[in-house]
Amino acid sequence: MTDTAHETVPVEHTPSASEAPAASAQPASSPADVEAAVNEIGDRARRAARHMARANRAWKDSALRAIGAALKAKEEDILAANEKDLEAGRANGTSKALLDRLALTPQRIDGLVDALENLAGLPDPVGNVVRGQTLPNGLRLRQVNVPMGVVAAIYEARPNVTVDIAGLALKSGNAVILRGGSAAANTNTALVAILRDTLVEVGLPADAVQSVDAYGREGANVLMKARGRVDVLIPRGGRELIQSVVLNSTVPVIETGEGNVHIFVDESADEEMAVDILLNAKTQRPSVCNTVETLLVHRGSTVLPALARALAAKGVRLHVDGRTMEGLPEGVDATAATDEDWATEYMDLDLAVATVDSLDDAIEHIRRWSTGHTEAIVTNDLRNAERFVAEIDSAAVIVNASTRFTDGGELGLGAEVGISTQKLHARGPMGLTELTTTKWIVQGEGQVRA
Repeated sequence: MTDTAHETVPVEHTPSASEAPAASAQPASSPADVEAAVNEIGDRARRAARHMARANRAWKDSALRAIGAALKAKEEDILAANEKDLEAGRANGTSKALLDRLALTPQRIDGLVDALENLAGLPDPVGNVVRGQTLPNGLRLRQVNVPMGVVAAIYEARPNVTVDIAGLALKSGNAVILRGGSAAANTNTALVAILRDTLVEVGLPADAVQSVDAYGREGANVLMKARGRVDVLIPRGGRELIQSVVLNSTVPVIETGEGNVHIFVDESADEEMAVDILLNAKTQRPSVCNTVETLLVHRGSTVLPALARALAAKGVRLHVDGRTMEGLPEGVDATAATDEDWATEYMDLDLAVATVDSLDDAIEHIRRWSTGHTEAIVTNDLRNAERFVAEIDSAAVIVNASTRFTDGGELGLGAEVGISTQKLHARGPMGLTELTTTKWIVQGEGQVRA
């Protein structure tokens, strides 16, 4: 549709965050009550989705910018709520890595605002013509991108995801239902209230963003079964959460995988480049899924001592195989690696390191232990780079750059819902287009099938 005035989309009154029971309700008293409450949220989301599907780009972009301004205006309230979650996490013995994912800072809020601004500047995927033709009988065909409808997301201890997913859903014309987990309950409550109130202020339905956090795990279980109310469900978190959603959901799921990420340093790799890439991939933010967890070094490479010293200086704990242990420089400590290390997504300052005889051995190791997220090669050999790209079957394959670039914002998508490691519909960072499906539009002039 064309970018006409906001009044082109009539929006019935929907409750603001302060009015809506879904945003702040007390837990229902029985499983039946929880089911009824979550299903009602789904029904309201479907009504909101119909309005969002007709909102033009100008309206959606103005909403994204208004949300960004509201986040800055309410920054102190958001940080106060976040500190309550952090205090509870520390009291419960939450790991440093999880606390880092949970924490919001003024800089991280600025990052969320920037991401919303970037989203507003991106083309609207809705209405994009994928392909089209005129048949010999005169029928005019178009396959176009349309919103999914109602997108649900289940995630944990990641309040930034609340804003990222809501922003992506709104820009792509969807309604969204969020389950952000108890660890970030105070922060997510504050964020969802801001999102909903801002939508009302710009004339869009508040129910385009809702949360089921008030209903705990039982609410999440009902959300997984809300087929017909929810069009697609996206889990984002650790293996246990993702597998629980995949195995128990009757709603279609886009599976986001854990990141057992590898970097292979080839025999020809430049030492300075290898050190810079590895330090960035391991130490910039260890708690995220695109952080490297296993380093593979060609036996003919001379860079292992420099890599080991640089990692040790940054406090990285090394878990190494026998040949790597023999090649470590004096003063660098390490523990012997086991199969568990090759399979582990540490999300902390730990790194598994193995020495391999060849590119073939590196590829075989990755095939055995990878989760299909991101793998990288550092090399000056073009043929080896091309083989690595062709033979590694992961969502992202990187040559001579940090694995930290597997990120929707870094790859120009504005933000991401998650990193899909499956092969159907979406793979890799999921941005705006990945939250749409397609519709065939057939226009005729009275044709009938013979």
